[in-house]
Order: sequence, then C-alpha cells, then structure tokens
Amino acid sequence: MTMNFVYQALPARVIFGLGKLEKLPGEVDLLGLKRVLVLCTPYQRDEADRIAAMLGERAIGIFDQATMHVPIELAQRARAHVIEHRVDGLVTVGGGSTTGLAKAIALTSGLPTVAIPTTYAGSEMTPIWGLTEGENKTTGRDLKIIPRTVIYDPSLTVTMPAMLSATSGMNAIAHCVEALYAENANPIMSLMAEEGIRALATSLPKVVKNGGDLEARSEALYGAWLGGCVLGAVGMALHHKLCHVLGGTFNLPHAEVHTVVLPHAVAYNAQAAPVAMRAIARALGRDDAAQGLYDLEVTLGTPITLAALGMQPPDLDRAADLAIKSPYYNPRPITRAGIRALLDDAFSGRRPNP
Repeated sequence: MTMNFVYQALPARVIFGLGKLEKLPGEVDLLGLKRVLVLCTPYQRDEADRIAAMLGERAIGIFDQATMHVPIELAQRARAHVIEHRVDGLVTVGGGSTTGLAKAIALTSGLPTVAIPTTYAGSEMTPIWGLTEGENKTTGRDLKIIPRTVIYDPSLTVTMPAMLSATSGMNAIAHCVEALYAENANPIMSLMAEEGIRALATSLPKVVKNGGDLEARSEALYGAWLGGCVLGAVGMALHHKLCHVLGGTFNLPHAEVHTVVLPHAVAYNAQAAPVAMRAIARALGRDDAAQGLYDLEVTLGTPITLAALGMQPPDLDRAADLAIKSPYYNPRPITRAGIRALLDDAFSGRRPNP
C-alpha cells in the first residue's frame, strides 16, 4: 500500500527518570533564566515551595492560583503579575491546569517554560492552549507556548491519589485513541499512540492497587508522555470536542469527563475507523475497543456516568446543540441525533455495544 502523510516533530527537550528533578537548576541555567516564577495550584503549594528552594535566587516567587480550564480572568492576573515582577521564565509543577496557565502567559509574552508534570495530563508536550470566558472554552495552537524543557520524574507522581491517577491516565489514553483516527494521522504517531495505550492499560491497575509501585508509576508516566506527544502532533476529533464542551460549559472535572466519555466516543466511531479500533483493542489485549476501554474503567473504579460528575438531565440537549457547532474533524459524520444518543449513554453509563 502506498503511504502518504506529513510528519512534523515538535521542539522539546525531555528528561525522564527517577530522581531527575535534581536536574532542574541546571536546566533553568541552560535556558539562561534569572527571574523564574513557579506556577502551581493551591493544593500543590508545598511542592512548589520545594522547587523554589531548589532554584534559590533564580526563583522570584510562586503563583499558586492555577485552576482547571484557565478562566480568562486568572490568565489576565497572571500576565500582569509576570510583567510587574519582570519574570523571564516559568517553571510549572502539577498537571494540565498549571501547564495551561503557563501557556496562557506564554501566549502573550513568549516566556519559556520548564514543565514538571505530576499527573498524566500530557499538556506539557503540546502547543495547544485553552481559555474559558463565561461558559465558553476557546482553544488554539501556537508553537511558542510549548515548554522548552519537560522533566518527568515518576517519584513526583506517587502521592497522586488512586482515583486521580486512574482518571488522569484515562485522559492520556484518550489522546492516544484519537490520534489513531485523526485526520492527519501518520505512521510514527500511530506507533506511539498504540504503545501509549498499552503502557497505560498495563500500568494503571497496578498504580491504583499500589501507588508506591515506582515501576508501574514509571510505565504510566511513559505512556502519558507518549499521549502528550501525539496530542500535540496530530488533530483530535469528536471525543475532545465533547469534553471541551462539557468541561468548559458545565464546569465538570477535566480528567473525569474524558474518562466517562471515551468508551462512548469510540463506540460512535467504531464502524468508521476499523484500523484504529483494531489497534486500540490490540493495545488493550481485548477483542473490542470500546468495551475494552469501558472494562478498564470498571477495573480501575473510575466514574462511568456523567450523572456522577454532577451533570443534570436537562443539560444533555444543550450539550448536544453546542457539540455540533464548529465540529472537529471526525471519521464518522457528526449528527445531532447521534451525539444526543452518545451523551445519553455516557450520562447513564451504559456498556457500549460491540
């Protein structure tokens, strides 16, 4: 079969392994940074304090207000803070919320970022930004917001609670899944995507059982890195569109929404993307992609219904209407009736049909 594709590698320096956090001061120096602002959520202030101490006088302060979906008001406060304190670089510690805030700052300032992920979000490997204003979440792509350096130290993930580990990992699997049927999919990304699903599906049950299992934590973080790579390199489809709508409009938790929606989005696309479905099933060690993902979630004990996340039945029609506006590419045509049925299945947590 004749192949036709475009592959563009994204710029990034990745340092992976146990204890690699100790490399942070040297990496900051390598970028020539003198006045670094450390970003985190309020819940990760202790970790941010430790990192600021490692940086010594290079760190001019900590901004600990990161929150999910990056409200525009928060981005504006952070941008003003950066200007006021003459910041020349950012260090993030945390997950997608913190990385997202750094991207919002870099979008207008061009400041370089060193990212230290503590979850499996994968945002640190992508040029994708997102800002929420009111009930509307806007996303875009810009190469200047990609962190210059990413330090993956599995030891930083051992305190991540079991449920957050599971849902964050399912979020990473979602990146890999949609890369396999993306409009601009290519063989390199497909190899990485299938390997990412395999690594995460193998390691997450072990991580949930024993959060201190460093071998499993390393395997999961490796899978999350692959998920981030493919998320940044190829376009996403229906699943991500739905999750942006549900998260931005109804303020539902990001990783949990990805977890609940994923098996149903895969079932929706199953007949239209048979090659991708075989790869997903193969990586899961199952016969059916959608059912395999659903069964993995049951094994992990994650939420499997939108109702459990706080969504209300009257919201389903509104979500369907919003999801069909400015739709992403998708292998199966997007119809209002089809999306409404998908959302109903996700709301109730029905097992996908093979």
